[in-house]
Amino acid sequence: MTKESAVTGDQRRSQLLRGVLDLCLLSLIAERPRYGFEFAQALADGGLDLVSDGSIYPLLARMERAGLISSYRAPSPSGGAPRKYYRLTEAGRAAVGGGRADWRAFVGPVGRILDAGTHSTGERTP
Repeated sequence: MTKESAVTGDQRRSQLLRGVLDLCLLSLIAERPRYGFEFAQALADGGLDLVSDGSIYPLLARMERAGLISSYRAPSPSGGAPRKYYRLTEAGRAAVGGGRADWRAFVGPVGRILDAGTHSTGERTP
């Protein structure tokens, strides 16, 4: 793989992720309330290590303004400063459910199109 193709792959992943990052964050919050650092860690653990805090916090703020999530402060278990946790609102629960359905409806056809040009032995040539 050349350096150019690696950059293109990272750029493509970044663009794809930009379109679903809000859904990923909502889905993580649906599991349990989370605070900022936990989002980056959970995304990285899930293989989405391209996401920076600079992408997460503004998106959380927008989702809170939109009424999809709410926040609260709780003491840190380590005795440090209180942490700001995020939880879903009713609108957020509806959004994550609808977003998951939208995602599945999208990736099915895209997967079929991308897979149509391949054989089990490799790529089809034009």
